[in-house]
Amino acid sequence: MAVTLLLTSTAADAQAKGARVQVNGMQVYYEVSGKGEPLVVLHGAYMNIPTMGAIIPKLAKSHKVYALEFQGHGRTTDIDRPITYQNLADDVAAFMDAVGLKKADVFGYSMGSAAGLQLAIRHPEKVNKLVAASVAYDIQGWQPEFREFIPKMTVEMFLEMPFAKEYPKLAANPKGFPALVKKLIQLEKEPMAWEKDVKALETPVLIITGDADVATLEHSVAMFRLLGGGGPGDMGKPLSPSRLAVMPATAHTAVISQPELLHAFIEPFLKGQTPKGFLEAP
Repeated sequence: MAVTLLLTSTAADAQAKGARVQVNGMQVYYEVSGKGEPLVVLHGAYMNIPTMGAIIPKLAKSHKVYALEFQGHGRTTDIDRPITYQNLADDVAAFMDAVGLKKADVFGYSMGSAAGLQLAIRHPEKVNKLVAASVAYDIQGWQPEFREFIPKMTVEMFLEMPFAKEYPKLAANPKGFPALVKKLIQLEKEPMAWEKDVKALETPVLIITGDADVATLEHSVAMFRLLGGGGPGDMGKPLSPSRLAVMPATAHTAVISQPELLHAFIEPFLKGQTPKGFLEAP
C-alpha cells in the first residue's frame, strides 16, 4: 500500500491531513481530521470534500473523520468502470482496509448516502452506524418530477452548471468532466430496488431528508418503517435504533448547507442519546 501524505487547506478543515491511497485501480484522495471514534464521510455526485462544507469540521470536534473523494471526483482518479452504488460501496470497503479501519460510523449525503446504504448491505461488518442524508432505496422513491427528468439528462446541459467550471481546479484529469457526467447520468437510471436488503439490515440508520428533497417524504417514512421505526414510543416498547429527521423548508441541495441542524441530528444518534419524555422517571 502506497500512501502519499499531503497537507491541505480546504473549506472543510484547514488542519486536515490529505493523502492518496491505491484502491481498486484508483488513486483515492482523502483527508483525516479530528480525534475520537472513526467516522467516514461520503460526498454527493459532482461534489468533493470542500463542497461538503462546514459539517466536516463540526463532526471532527468529536470524531476522527475520514472524508474521501469518489471515483472521478475531486482529486481521485477515474478508471474505465461504470459508477454504480455497489462499486462505490466496495471502494469504500477497500479504502477502509487500506487505511486500517476495521469498522466505523458512516455519514453520506445524496450519492454518498446510497453508497453508504450499499456499504451497510454488502459489508455490514464495516459499519457501526449509518447516517444517510437524502437517500432512497428504490428509484420509485424519487419525486415524480425528477424521475421524468432523468431520461432528458444530457452531458451538454451539465457542462453549463457552475460545478463544471470548478471541476478542473481539483481534478486529477481536468478534462475528465464530460466522461464523469456520462457515468453519473447512467447512475441515475439505476433501479436500485433494495427493499428486501434494507428490511434485513441490522445496522442502525439515521435517515435525514429535506421536506422538499428529491426523495418523497412517503419514501423516507417507508424506509424508516422497513428499519423498524415509526411505532408509538410511549407504549412500553423500546425505540427503534434507527431514526428519521426531516429538515423544514429544505430542498435537496440545501440539506448540506445547514451544518448546525445536521450536526444536531447526527451527533445524538452517533452517541446513542435519546430525549426523555415527561412520563419517564427523572
